[in-house]
Amino acid sequence: MSNLSTAQLQELQAKNELSHAKTGLLWGIISGATWGLDGVVLGLALAMAPFTGGTSLYAAPLAGAALHDGFAGFYLFFFNLFTGRWKEYLRTLRTKPGMIVCLGALFGGPIGMSGYLLGINMAGASYALSITAMYPAIGAILAFFVLKEKIQPRVWLGIVLCIAGAIIVSYVPPEGDFPNFYFGLALALLATIGWGSEGVLSAFGMDMVDPAIAIGIREAVSFVIYFIAVLPLAAGMIIFWDAFLEQAIWYIALAGLLGGVSYLAWYRAINMTGVARAMAFNISYALWAVFFGWLLTDLTITPTLLGGAAIITVGTILVTANPKELVKLRNN
Repeated sequence: MSNLSTAQLQELQAKNELSHAKTGLLWGIISGATWGLDGVVLGLALAMAPFTGGTSLYAAPLAGAALHDGFAGFYLFFFNLFTGRWKEYLRTLRTKPGMIVCLGALFGGPIGMSGYLLGINMAGASYALSITAMYPAIGAILAFFVLKEKIQPRVWLGIVLCIAGAIIVSYVPPEGDFPNFYFGLALALLATIGWGSEGVLSAFGMDMVDPAIAIGIREAVSFVIYFIAVLPLAAGMIIFWDAFLEQAIWYIALAGLLGGVSYLAWYRAINMTGVARAMAFNISYALWAVFFGWLLTDLTITPTLLGGAAIITVGTILVTANPKELVKLRNN
């Protein structure tokens, strides 16, 4: 083979890799947008019966989280069924990567999602969101040590700015009485650790598992753990079943669909771009939540929100400024 043809082949390969990376970044943006809308819809649901009116401090949010992941797992199973992947569920569960995905489900679902919703319930949405917005930093650090991803200083700065922007966007002093405020912040921090760990475990497991199967297993395993362990311990089973008799179930069903799409997009972004970049785009859920909150509720856009949006935009540009680095997704 001549030098010219070799060079042409390398150029074609580089173009294909760059296209692959750009597609992964698009999936990251979609994951952030759908998760932001998911949070707004889920918040509307949790403000309805049976999640309000005399329920315990823990039961209602945990029942909502279980229903959310249950619906998401249901939708993803049918997605995999109609795309011919359903047989991969059992095959994958018998493998080591499949077990790693299940471990990621434990961190992301019962640990991450529960900490997030309980944090909102105890500390207020803005503070809990501010804490959980830091999860990409934990994920990037874990990716550096576990996956050996080499993150350039500019990318680190971009991630930091994304996190800072999300905090500015979501930071509003909580209204009302919050007797368990600091405990709520601790639970939100637990969610941050859970989601950051899930990203790393999922990326490691997906080296040999289809992302669509991985997230399908993730949501199904999360729901099973909620149903057989978390809800009975938290006395949330009555709320879980009562929800099917109320209008709120339709909101949670929609939130579950959005959550399934978001996780599917996130897992694909992780698989195509690496943990740090995928998380940097997923973190835009804080900004998307503000937009959809303004669109669907009575949320008012303030200069603080606009400033946070600008910082997130700058951070995102820094993460993706050098296209040549986008193809260096894994450094093994």
